[in-house]
Amino acid sequence: MLTTKGAATRRRIIDGAAAEIREHGAATTTLDDIRVRTSTSKSQIFHYFPGGKEDLLLAVAAREAERVLEDQQPHLDDLTTWQAWQDWRDAVIRRYEQQGVNCPLGVLITELGRTTPAAQALTTQLIEQWQAALRAGVQRMQETGEVDRWLDADRTAAALVAAVQGGVTILMSTGGIAHLEAALDTSLTLLRASAHP
Repeated sequence: MLTTKGAATRRRIIDGAAAEIREHGAATTTLDDIRVRTSTSKSQIFHYFPGGKEDLLLAVAAREAERVLEDQQPHLDDLTTWQAWQDWRDAVIRRYEQQGVNCPLGVLITELGRTTPAAQALTTQLIEQWQAALRAGVQRMQETGEVDRWLDADRTAAALVAAVQGGVTILMSTGGIAHLEAALDTSLTLLRASAHP
């Protein structure tokens, strides 16, 4: 168990590493770069991250995964009206417009190896949390009659996550946001139309 000071130091190292990776990429960022940026010693880095760079990258990836969901708040947890869904959609678009072609989480997972158990677990956890929040939103809309009650809320939430991630993949490849906007707008139009065939 870390002390308050220890937890703050660990967080400072993670935040510094995340900033370094956003600016220079995971492949070229070294522990020395992180040490200089965070004004820490190598022994401190290895104290908090005994596995070295891989441990630190996993911690940064976990923090970036948290940010994916944080950037969608407060809308993601309050999908109770169509305006709330539109606000969520706008928050997602805004996040990825600001991010551009550099997706820190995607780069980190690639660097760690998509097939490593730790990277897979991290990605799975993010997707499950995201899908659960969207599923809850669909279910709330079903309760008020705004969405067809026979619609599978979990599959609908999975499709929304896939729409975002597919659009983000194209954004990272082309620099264009149009596919992400189209995927989200079409998904929400279909969701809205489900109660009014």
